[in-house]
Amino acid sequence: MSYPPQQQTPPGSTAAMNPRPDHGEESYRGSGRLTGKAAVITGGDSGIGRAVAIAYAREGADVLVSYLDEHDDAAETRRRVEEAGRRCVLVPGDLTDPAHCRSVVAKAVEEFGRVDVLVSNAAFQMTRDAVEDVPDEEWDHTLATNLSAFFHLTKAAVPHMGEGASIIATTSVNSDTPPPQLLAYNVTKAGIANMVGSLAQLLGPKGIRVNSVAPGPIWTPLIPSTMPSDQVEGFGSQVPLGRPGQPAELAGVYVLLASDEGSYISGARVAVTGGQPIL
Repeated sequence: MSYPPQQQTPPGSTAAMNPRPDHGEESYRGSGRLTGKAAVITGGDSGIGRAVAIAYAREGADVLVSYLDEHDDAAETRRRVEEAGRRCVLVPGDLTDPAHCRSVVAKAVEEFGRVDVLVSNAAFQMTRDAVEDVPDEEWDHTLATNLSAFFHLTKAAVPHMGEGASIIATTSVNSDTPPPQLLAYNVTKAGIANMVGSLAQLLGPKGIRVNSVAPGPIWTPLIPSTMPSDQVEGFGSQVPLGRPGQPAELAGVYVLLASDEGSYISGARVAVTGGQPIL
C-alpha cells in the first residue's frame, strides 16, 4: 500500500489527509467494558487519541480530550463521543507548560470528580537529517511535549486516582529501533518506556496500574505534518505486514489496559507494530 505524497504544517489536520484515517467510526462496537469510568486523553483530537476516545465512549466512559489548537478535529471527536451517549470535555492548550498539565487534570476532577484512566498520548516529532540541523528549541519542545508532560500529568492525576485506576502512555517502536532522522522523538519514547517501568513499581501499592502501548507506523496527522512528502509516500511499507496501521487498530489495546479485564497487567509494553519486534 502506498499513500500519495503530501505535506502539511504541524500539528496537521485530519480533514486534509489522503486517505482519511480510520478511527473506528463505523467499526468499533462497545460492550460496556469501561462503564462509569472517567478518562483523560491527551492528543485526543485526532489519530490514536481520537480512536481511543471513540472506543472509550462506546465502552461507557466519559472523556476529557486535551489538545493543542486543532479545534475542528477536537469538535469532531466530541461529536463522536456524544453520539455514543457519553460526556466529552475539550481542553485546548500547550502541554509543554506544567501548569497547563495540572489544569487539564483539575478540569477532569471538576467535571467528573475523579480520574480513572489517564492516557498520555500527545506527541511531537520532526524529521532532521543531521544532528546539527536540530534547533535547540525543537529539542526542548519535543522533550517537554512527549516526556515531561507525561510526568506532570501523572503527578497531578495520582492523588485523584483510586485502586483499579490505569495510566497508559503511548511510546513507540522507535524507542528500540531508532531511525536517525527522529533523534529527539526517539529519546522521548525510550524515556516514556523507562518511566512506565518505574511508575508501575511506585504506584502498584496504591492499586494503580501503569502500562504503555508501542505503535509502529500509524497513519495520523503527525506523519504528513512532520515528514518529507517522499517519505510519506512509502510510509509503513517496511514492516512485515507491508502497510501502515490505522488508529482504529490500536483502540482495543487501550481499552484492555484501561478495563478491569487488565487488572493484573502493569509494567507492560504492548507492541502494535505490524510485525516489527520490540525489545
